[in-house]
Amino acid sequence: MQLDDRSSLFINELISNPNIKTKDLERKYNVTRRQVDYSMEKINYWLTTKNLPEIERTRQGVFVIDPVIIKTFLSNSEEEAVSKVLNSDDRANIILLILVSAFDELSIIHFTSELKVSKNTVLSDLKKAKDVLKEYNLAIHYSRKEGYLLKGKEFNIRKLLIFVIDQLLRLNNGGNIIEDISDMQSSEIEGIKKSIEKAENELNLKFTDEKIISMPYIFSIVLKRIQKGKVINQTAISYKELSDTREFLVTENLLQSYPFIPMVERLYITLHLLATNVYWSEQLTTDDVPDLRSAVDEMLLLFEKSACITIQNKDQLIEKLLLHIKPAYYRIKYRLTEVNQEDSLITKNLRELHHLVKKSVSPLARFIGIVIPDVEIEYLTMLIGGWLTKQGEKIEAKIKALVICPQGISVSRLMFGELKQLFPEFIFLDSLSIREFNNYPLNYDIVFSPVYLKTEKKLYITSTVLEMEEKIALRKQVMIDFHGVASQGFKIHGIKDIINKHATIHNEELLIRDLYNYINDINQVSTDITDDKPSYLLRDLINEATIQLVNHQDTWSTAIKFASEPLLKKGDIELRYVSAMIENCSDDPYIILGNGVAIPHASPEYGVNKTSMSLLSIKDGIHFSCEHKVNIIVIIAAVDKEQHLKALMQLMKLSNSKKDVKRIIEAREKESVKKIIEKYSKEK
Repeated sequence: MQLDDRSSLFINELISNPNIKTKDLERKYNVTRRQVDYSMEKINYWLTTKNLPEIERTRQGVFVIDPVIIKTFLSNSEEEAVSKVLNSDDRANIILLILVSAFDELSIIHFTSELKVSKNTVLSDLKKAKDVLKEYNLAIHYSRKEGYLLKGKEFNIRKLLIFVIDQLLRLNNGGNIIEDISDMQSSEIEGIKKSIEKAENELNLKFTDEKIISMPYIFSIVLKRIQKGKVINQTAISYKELSDTREFLVTENLLQSYPFIPMVERLYITLHLLATNVYWSEQLTTDDVPDLRSAVDEMLLLFEKSACITIQNKDQLIEKLLLHIKPAYYRIKYRLTEVNQEDSLITKNLRELHHLVKKSVSPLARFIGIVIPDVEIEYLTMLIGGWLTKQGEKIEAKIKALVICPQGISVSRLMFGELKQLFPEFIFLDSLSIREFNNYPLNYDIVFSPVYLKTEKKLYITSTVLEMEEKIALRKQVMIDFHGVASQGFKIHGIKDIINKHATIHNEELLIRDLYNYINDINQVSTDITDDKPSYLLRDLINEATIQLVNHQDTWSTAIKFASEPLLKKGDIELRYVSAMIENCSDDPYIILGNGVAIPHASPEYGVNKTSMSLLSIKDGIHFSCEHKVNIIVIIAAVDKEQHLKALMQLMKLSNSKKDVKRIIEAREKESVKKIIEKYSKEK
């Protein structure tokens, strides 16, 4: 009797994990209780035919496995017992390994003898093996003269080899199976393993445990194929790209005792080292892949925007991601990523996060020049998801929205952009057609659509192009439905009037601003207040503490750094914001207002903690470019697009007055500058 695939899976799972329960099997393999019961009946019958005790179960679903069963299955001397519970996928992989590692004529008898199954079973397994080969553009060829042969490009055969070794090592006794089929000696594998560990030391990194286990088997078979003249095509690998890497030098050291290895194969082994996953690196360098770090940074900025999240300690996350992405760069570029990985890493609660990461990898794909395979995106999702969990962020806790538009892609994008701007605190997953919506697989909370749709979630019928009144009404309704409050629930001037009845207000503007900030804070969302948002006047931001008067500055960048010091001291901005301003200034002529006044600034995500400004007057002036000489630098740090606007408009008005600009440049006391600032703060 031969066990079916599901029963083979279950018995292997029970042997390797005796503590697993019935419910665990159901969840892991997506089966019903009845299917588990049916498979257990088959397993127990099969065990009795082998004179082994049956597996019992308690009422709580705990399996009771006799130690004799475990000992039999894990014993190296009982390989026949192990081989007989291989499923058809495992047997197909063994057939593929035989084809890759054997150089003599192969007949059907070789396969039946190795697998200890019937001829019909082997013929069925050969069909499954052929299906795997299609993914690698390979084929099995049979002739009476030569027997069974693997046909296709050698580079693709190597990719197949990596896949097959990884699959077989997941089996109980997988290493012994590989050694027997490939005629390897344990001492040979141990020797290659020591060479790889030496390579780790030279590269100051640690490969992942699974790769340390698989690489000796892969290298052993690759070396034998090279000896038999099975060499990859010279054009498959770029000499220029790989020969300048540290890994190439390490490869040369590894192959000192193998003088017969041609240059193209040395490059192949270099590529394998570069593409192998690492879990630690003492000095991670991307010098051999220029701009990779920038592409990862751009990817994270796009993710933050899509997910409505600010990543904390982003530099640390980038280092962590680069440990995966640098090897992935070579895997993706040379198409070494597994092409048919069946088990997804993405659990149900990570599907939306995976979707957002997938929408954010375009900078990385653009940099590599190839679409990022989904399995690589899954790894990125796991890494980013772990980081967000660490900082206390949960994508599943945020409100997720869909925009449905039947009127074509242009109208759809316009509608999507308007709604995303109206609800910046929501995650907008996708803009879909009605047909796409009917089969949408992800979880969502809100649907915006110009037509009625059948959905159990909250549906809001909206115009494709919203007028201001419609926007206000829509936001108000959505906020009431999801937060129990809306903008009119917090009329700032209404609250101010109530306070005025019972207390004396000394500074009305400051009171309104503090009320606004407090209400936004307690609601944890950017609520749209029906009153005008409190905005700063010029005098609120430029004052005694933020004014500096000097005669000279050496360079434009040192001037910006000096002008930023008051805001850095107060903690209104971070040091990285200063760097971002300097970088932005190099290609932004619009920071010059006129009459020698400049307003360096950058996006708030680069480190703005509070809306603020500082003013630096340089009597001698400093050249921004050949065309512009600047005497007044006003650093602008804005947390949003609105609160600083009134102050900015007043500053622009000041910059148009040659007389007042000159007075600030010539001022020797801060009080003189404050009087000019006060004058323009009264301008409406």
